[in-house]
Formats: sequence, C-alpha cells, structure tokens
Amino acid sequence: MNDTTELIQTLAQQVVTIVKQSLSQVAEPQMTTNLAWIETALRDMLRQVGAEALGQWLSTAQHTPEGERPCACGGTLRYQRSRPATVLSVFGRVTYARAYYAGCACGRGHAPLDEEYGVQPGQVSAGLSELLTLAGVELAFEHSQRWLKGFLLFEVSENTIRQETQALGQTQVVHETCLRKQSQDPTWLQAHLRTTEPIPTRLYGSLDAAKVRIEPRKKAEKQAETEAWRDVKVGCWYEAEAVPARQQSRRQRTVSERGQVSQRAAHIRYYCDLVDAKTFGEWMWATGCATHADRAHELVCVCDGAAWIWNLITTHYATAVQIVDWYHAADRLHRVAHAAFSPAEARERWLDRATTDLWEGRVAEVIQACANLGAQCPEAQDANTYFTNNQARMRYDNYRKAGYLIGSGTVESSCKQIVTQRLKCSGAQWVVPGAVTTAKARAAWLSAEWTPVCLRWADLPLAI
Repeated sequence: MNDTTELIQTLAQQVVTIVKQSLSQVAEPQMTTNLAWIETALRDMLRQVGAEALGQWLSTAQHTPEGERPCACGGTLRYQRSRPATVLSVFGRVTYARAYYAGCACGRGHAPLDEEYGVQPGQVSAGLSELLTLAGVELAFEHSQRWLKGFLLFEVSENTIRQETQALGQTQVVHETCLRKQSQDPTWLQAHLRTTEPIPTRLYGSLDAAKVRIEPRKKAEKQAETEAWRDVKVGCWYEAEAVPARQQSRRQRTVSERGQVSQRAAHIRYYCDLVDAKTFGEWMWATGCATHADRAHELVCVCDGAAWIWNLITTHYATAVQIVDWYHAADRLHRVAHAAFSPAEARERWLDRATTDLWEGRVAEVIQACANLGAQCPEAQDANTYFTNNQARMRYDNYRKAGYLIGSGTVESSCKQIVTQRLKCSGAQWVVPGAVTTAKARAAWLSAEWTPVCLRWADLPLAI
C-alpha cells in the first residue's frame, strides 16, 4: 500500500466520523441506516472539504509579495495588504487571500494571483462555468437550476446559468467571426491551400432551418396579432461510416438487404445562426474552410429541395455533388398518391411504380406521371415543379453505385436537437441575441467543438 492510499484511508475515516456526528445531531436514529441520507451527507461534507482545500490552495499559491509592480497603464502599483476574495466554484463559494496592489494614478487595483489563475472576485470559476453551461444547453434555464442543485448540493441562480451559457455562445460567435474574416482574406486562403493537414476523402454537408419564437421588441410588433417566428438556419459537416449489423435500425437493415452498405453520419460539426440566407452562406463558407470542405477530394451536399439552400451551395461550392434527400422526394410521391387516388389499389399501384422510377433514377418518368395528374390534382402540379427543378439532383441510381448517403436526416436531427429541443421547449420565448448565443453553445456541445470552445471561454471574466 502506497502513502497516497494510506492518506486517503485516513482522511476517509475522519470524514466518516464527522458525518456520523452530524447525522446523530440532526436526523432520526433510523436515518443513520438510510443509504440515500448517508450518500448525501458524505457528498456535502466532501464538497465543504473541497471548498476549504481550494481556498487554501489559492491562498498558498502566491510568492512573497513584491513592494512594487508595474501597472498596465505604465504607472506603478504598490503592495497594500493580503486581501480576501470569493469565487463561486464547483464546491460552492470559496474564500481565499491574495496580495493586493493599488496606489497608481489610474485608480485601478491589481491582484497578480487572480490574473495567474484566471479569476476575479465575485466570478464563477471556469470549472463551474462549464457545468452550468452543460445544463443550460440541455434544459430550460429554470429547469436546469433545480437539476443542478441536486448534483452540486448548492443553488445557482437561473440568471447565472443563462449568463454562463450565453457567454460561451458568444465566444463561439467571436470564433466564427474570425473564421469568416480569414476565409475572405486572400493571403490566408493561399496559405490554406498549401496546408499539410489531412484532407477529407469524402465529406458531406447539409443545410436546413427551423422556426423559433422571438419576443417582439418594437411597439408595432408587440401590437401585432401574430407571433414573431424566425428561421434559425442550421448547417453541418460530417463524414460517413458503416453501421455494424447489430446496431442497424429497421431502415438501415432495409438498406443492407438491398445490397448496399448501411452508413451513418460521423464526426459531425454543427453551425447555426439567425440571419438571412446570404449571411448564412458566409458562415457556411467559413466553417467549410475550417473543416477543409473546400479542399475535400469529394464534397457531397444532401439537403431538401429549398431553393435558398441550393443557391448557397452552388455559389460557394459549385463542384459539390448535389443530392435532394431521398425521403423528402419519396414523401412528395406519397402526398400526390393520397391526393389523387381514392381507391387504395389504384393509389398503391401508382405509388409503387413512381417510387421505383425515382429510386432507379428515372426522374423523367416521375415528372410525366405527376404531369398526367396535374390538371385534376394541385398536389401533383406542385410535385411536377419540384421534380423538374431538382431533376439533376435525383440520380439516385448513380448515387447508390457511388456509395453516397442519400438522406438528409443528419441536418434534420440537428434542427431538432438545436432548435426544437432547446429553443422551442415549453414556454420558451427569446430575444435574438439570447437565441443565437444559446443555439451556438448547444451546437458546440453537440459537435467536437466543445473542448476548444471551453478553453477559449475559460479565459473570459464571467460575472455571477
């Protein structure tokens, strides 16, 4: 047994003694055999020990104070005294003492230890900030407050959780703004083309949008009878991987039974914003450069039939393979069949023939089938236009041979996870900045971007 193990055992015995004494004073005798009570009491004791230990760590971390230090303004700061400060950490409120300097003509004070550890009095620590944001991106702020209290054993205000979550989202805004700026810089782009980083062999991109309720701010908007709903545009970059047989869904097993490789999205990176299509196209280009979509050996864009989506893809990634989501296209045929035919037998016969033609890439036959129904069926007229406009994006026979994913479920799932599950939870109503930063924080959490964002964000002062 090493010294560390012995020390832990000794400390554990001391904690047990203290918790037993505490429970004997405040609980009924039978509660000392209630495991839930014991667990909670031990957790709270360890939390208090952690708070004391962190305070001592910070208090003893500094060197012998110097008499004077240079001030950021160019003047001179003089040592005043050892001054206490408090930070809200994962253990609760932690108090520590550190050397404090003041006396410069600019009137600002300075504590070197605070700068060294990235804290300031009255702030949330970086470790707690990440936990608060994890709760904030998953749950409504009022619900995350109650949820966190059960884990942390102390209360953090709903407003603090909101501030932390949206502050992280704001760092993502800053980061994406930098990406957009560099992606429009000819010098950076030239260096980007010479990068030695791995280039994706086949990369996918998808776009979609979902509506979120925005609280009206202008007087005219507040007097309007209809609510203000705005489109949050969502995009994602991803690769594909084979799905093991034991993990395949019913739909994926059907794909395998057709002799194809069942695939799913992997290494997904999300981005989103509440902006017009042109501006979102700039985000698409910037994030695409960051993931080497512009240099991928093969870029495949799978989306629904919205015109704004294909306009952006054609503008920014003209050489990309463009595929209209198979399930959207097939659903169009289902809607036409149900609108045009009452007898089930005739409906199924028409639908089976049209779906087979679509699956085999015979889009001209599908267009003609819809045209034959157009005079008596508005749904068929709309479908005729839809298939005509997207005919070049529906060569599903060729796409299957190439091994492409032909479904846009990845980005539809993105909209559900980012917008529906978080921004449209019960009772939610947002102003634009809060919706954007919360959505971007959640997008970072769902992506591989979470750790880099947290590292950038840990350097920022986030007030309680």
